[in-house]
Amino acid sequence: MKLKKLSNRSEVTDFILVGFRVRPELYILLFLLFLLVYAMILLGNVGMVAVILTDPRLNTPMYFLLGNLSFIDLFYSSVIAPKAMINFWSESKSISFAGCVTQLFLFALFIVAEGFLLAAMAYDRFIAICNPLLYSVQMSTRLCIQLVAGSYFCGCISSVLQTSMTFSMSFCASRAIDHFYCDDRPLQRISCSDLYFHKIVSFLLCSIIILPTIIVILVSYMYIVSTVLKIRSTEGRKKAFSTCSSHLGVVSVLYGAIIFMYFIPDRFPELSKVASLCYTLVTPMLNPLIYSLRNKDVKEALRKILGKKIFLFNSILTVI
Repeated sequence: MKLKKLSNRSEVTDFILVGFRVRPELYILLFLLFLLVYAMILLGNVGMVAVILTDPRLNTPMYFLLGNLSFIDLFYSSVIAPKAMINFWSESKSISFAGCVTQLFLFALFIVAEGFLLAAMAYDRFIAICNPLLYSVQMSTRLCIQLVAGSYFCGCISSVLQTSMTFSMSFCASRAIDHFYCDDRPLQRISCSDLYFHKIVSFLLCSIIILPTIIVILVSYMYIVSTVLKIRSTEGRKKAFSTCSSHLGVVSVLYGAIIFMYFIPDRFPELSKVASLCYTLVTPMLNPLIYSLRNKDVKEALRKILGKKIFLFNSILTVI
């Protein structure tokens, strides 16, 4: 019996991503939906980074952080979406052991980095509204680089711990992961290891990551609201709140989906997949839309770039 168990452990060279349990004829619809969303993610986030890099007016700490947010959104959705789309057409729906490790590592790295970056963006808004005269001094280029580098560093450390802990488990029950990407909870379901220590460490890791970022965001907005309410003019209040509404929208969608997913019991895997979609694909798609539609500077920069493109196109047509 022991030999059989050891044999099963050594045989795991790949996994099967079960994906969504729907009728096969619906796979093409899901593929088209994923393709549309991923195309919007690429267009929106690459466009946002391009606008920030090309417009000198957007050379500020806020847009430096926003550019990095778009970069993160672009990459962690790219870790998930292409493989999910391939599997809609694949018979085997397999992913290699190394591929699964890489997917979990990169996704964990970028999603944790995004959490810390959103906390840094909340701090940026706090300084801009509560201490506007000291904004350029306190939010220096050096501090911005340190905040971004710190976000990636925290993401990397967390990802190394999470990935090494997840793949130290024994997988002798099944190779079928009931999800559309490699994630910790579905991998726990197919493990035959004792998960008590694993779950305790995972909970502590999540607490160390989520609680500080949420506290920074909440405390920053408590001070922001307190400062804004002291502004006498309605126009001044409206302007101050408008600079924060985009960030609040992004935070609400991301954290709402993550918290909802981790509170769903394991007996509802399909509901967990839908919640996962919110922060793996929907959030990266919405972020550039939220920031471009609700941000005057970004809209003006986009008009300027589009105006140049149209002028260039008309000039070429005139020459022809």
